[in-house]
Amino acid sequence: MYLQIREIVLWPRNPNFEPRRLQFQLGEVNVISGASRTGKSAVIPIIDYCLGAGTCSIPVKTIRKYCEWFGIVVATAQGDKLLARREPGAQRSTDDMYLLEAERITDIPHRIAKNINADAVKRLLDELAGLSKLDFSGGGESMGFDGRPSFRDLAAFTFQPQNVVANPDVLFFKANTYEHREKLRKIFPYVLGAVTPTLMAKQFELGRARQELRRKERELKDAQEVSARWLADLRAKFSEAQELGLAAKPEQELSRGQMIERLEEVVARTDLTLSVSTSTISDALRELSGLEVEEREVSRELTTLRHRLSEMNRMRVGVDQYQDALALQQGRLQLSNWLVSHTDDEADCPMCGSHTDSAKRKLAVLSERLREVEAEAGVDKEVPAAFDRELQRVTEEVGQATERLRSVQIRKRALSGRSDEARQRQFAAQRAERFVGNLESALDLHRRLGSDSELVNEVVRLKELVRQLEAELREQDVEARKRRALHAISNNAGRLLPHLDVESPNDPISLEINDLTIKVRGPERDDYLSEIGSGSNWLSYHLAVLLALHQFFLSQRRGPVPAFLVLDQPSQVYFPKRIVARPEDEEDEEAEEPQLRDEDVDAVRQAFEVMGRVALDTKGGLQLIVLDHASRDVWGDIDGVVGLPEWRNGVKLVPMAWLDDA
Repeated sequence: MYLQIREIVLWPRNPNFEPRRLQFQLGEVNVISGASRTGKSAVIPIIDYCLGAGTCSIPVKTIRKYCEWFGIVVATAQGDKLLARREPGAQRSTDDMYLLEAERITDIPHRIAKNINADAVKRLLDELAGLSKLDFSGGGESMGFDGRPSFRDLAAFTFQPQNVVANPDVLFFKANTYEHREKLRKIFPYVLGAVTPTLMAKQFELGRARQELRRKERELKDAQEVSARWLADLRAKFSEAQELGLAAKPEQELSRGQMIERLEEVVARTDLTLSVSTSTISDALRELSGLEVEEREVSRELTTLRHRLSEMNRMRVGVDQYQDALALQQGRLQLSNWLVSHTDDEADCPMCGSHTDSAKRKLAVLSERLREVEAEAGVDKEVPAAFDRELQRVTEEVGQATERLRSVQIRKRALSGRSDEARQRQFAAQRAERFVGNLESALDLHRRLGSDSELVNEVVRLKELVRQLEAELREQDVEARKRRALHAISNNAGRLLPHLDVESPNDPISLEINDLTIKVRGPERDDYLSEIGSGSNWLSYHLAVLLALHQFFLSQRRGPVPAFLVLDQPSQVYFPKRIVARPEDEEDEEAEEPQLRDEDVDAVRQAFEVMGRVALDTKGGLQLIVLDHASRDVWGDIDGVVGLPEWRNGVKLVPMAWLDDA
């Protein structure tokens, strides 16, 4: 995929300043050299963020404090595209993005505003890479590791940040996390061309054909089970047809085919006549219908009378309960009269003989309440005689209605007994009609399950389709293509290693995509990258394999991986470590850089020579961006290597004027 970085653009928060533009050469090795804390290591996060990264990893404080938007101009086969993304502030990221497209972008807008979101940009990049819209599970909607390949997955091959470029345990960008490592394992056969979009389409077709085959086989099995049960019941149905007079009794036992033929004749007949008609039983049916109407009316009347009788009985019970309650209160209040009778003028309390107005008042209240209860009880509360007469009348009507209902039911049973034969004959006619209808449906099912059945033919067709697709997608074919691709990459890396600072340059290596590491095949044993010592070895193997991968990607007719690689601090393994940080270094951002020894200079220069030669061999097809402490004295005058103005003496990613103005 032709996609290279033409320039990086930073928009300041202060609108008085022009955007900061950092321009690169296409198809060459671009070196940004400079001192510490000048912003070199922010280049990879900026490019990654503008290409749709899920989180913003751009360093905080100075860079994010003074920049409002980050952008990159990429050169593609469709022309230039400016992709800019807003600084997310306190959020992990933002979807606010800006897109500008042109054949060649030379002028950068002074101020920009959102005109697209991150998801739309990622879809655009997916289309530019020509990525399949199918997933790795043979479907179209899977998520996680089996989800469809995306442009974001390809970042593993385009970035080598400072913590990865010479890491013995991690070979690819973000492969130190489980999620990215598993997805990288899944997409590796795809980027190697072992699994092509065409093969993925066939995998999708195979998955769909298998699913359809399973569904059709279940339908066929269910239908065959239904058919088997029907055939087991066939003889009983034929006997039933004989009983209904629809089929003649055979002179000898019939085969299954003969019984089916006879039953099909029954279904095909149009001269079926009923041996009994409704006219022969019309009188009995009319009388029975009249009795049913009378039964419903009497039942409704009886229900009404029973309800009224129940309410009247409830009223009588309520009156009796009320009288009982009054008698209970009267009995309890009789004590007040007894107490009053035992009081005299000398003492108010009949118990202790003391004088108290309170006791006298209480006795007066109780006596008054007793008189009220006695007066209430003295009133005639008896139920009037009219109520008793009405209760007696309703009781009699309930009895009469019950007798009428019983009489109607007796007449119905008698009529049903007399017309039983007619009813049986009528039922037999209806039964024959239902039997013919069910028989026709069953025979239709049998015909559909015959040897020329559409369902059987569909199952046969799907089985053949699955067999053909499986033959085209045999695992050994994919594995063979994968082995050929890895062999080509190993050969590419093997040709580069003798020109790098590696301990055993002639030992063959292999890229282990299951373990995402490198294996060095020695004369006595094979060693993984993590088992080999020395930072120079780690750097050399990283550089050789990443360059070999891009050489292979460019050899593919329509490879999806972008044609650029950014490396941060590849010379770090040669710089001496500061044992103790000096306080003055922390204050002085322009502290003197550590110096390389002559042999280290030669090793670093070898690495740049290899990168320059690979870039030239691709004839502009591959762009490299190197961020390093090493000055132009180390990598200058190498074919294919160009340098940007060095970031020293106040020159940084973020212009000092932006900070001074704050």
